Amino acid sequence: MTEMVTWEERLASLWEQLDTLPAADFVARMDALAAQAPTESVALFERAGARDSVGREAEAVQLYEQALAAGLSGVRRRRAVIQLASSLRNVGQVERGLALLEAEQQRGPDELSDALSAFLALMLVDTGREREAVATVLTALAPHLPRYQRSVTNYARLLTEPA
Repeated sequence: MTEMVTWEERLASLWEQLDTLPAADFVARMDALAAQAPTESVALFERAGARDSVGREAEAVQLYEQALAAGLSGVRRRRAVIQLASSLRNVGQVERGLALLEAEQQRGPDELSDALSAFLALMLVDTGREREAVATVLTALAPHLPRYQRSVTNYARLLTEPA
């Protein structure tokens, strides 16, 4: 009996090959696999991610925007926002990326909240807001500490309060 390999499994397998394939081959394989994606928005997102991962951020930005406009949903939508913001940072559009992440943060927490905070901190550093960046990272870190959560949370808050 032959097991059916799902599209998501084939996608995961391709992502595992990212560091072993030449960039052009990886992108070409992703484009071919994306042509079989369950939705157009997912296809656009995966194509964007492939380009982003091989250093073609300018191309990725357009595809992430198209994926979001096409109605990308669920965890992939949040991943697209984070990855789009990171790509914008890499192509010199830090303020635009920062605005995206700040708006995304307002949507509420999920399993990618800490990742969002990490990228938000990078954006804040790039805009000269280092104290806010440290506060953002400490706030994300505090719940994961075995002790001192309250102290770290309070110190993070104090970093951004007026003197």
